Amino acid sequence: MKIELKKFGTMLISRQSGKEALSAFESTLNNIPEDEELSIDFDGVITFSPSWGDEFLTPLLRRYGKRFKLLKTNNPSVIATIETLEEVHVLKFQFID
Repeated sequence: MKIELKKFGTMLISRQSGKEALSAFESTLNNIPEDEELSIDFDGVITFSPSWGDEFLTPLLRRYGKRFKLLKTNNPSVIATIETLEEVHVLKFQFID
């Protein structure tokens, strides 16, 4: 399953809105088969803050582990946020093409 983050907006910046986005998507997540990968598409996102990412991405990585992937992006805001989250939580996100 691919999640297009632009569905949540182009400026993903607050902790509260990240938490709300994950909560709104929870019913869809409950229907993902155990063998299916979950990927995140950043296309169309302009600004992506560590607080939003921490509330949305970190719980998904912890929940889905190796099945959770991020689609590669050249967006400097996304890249910086992912690096920050990896450093703060001592974890590693996996990027795919």
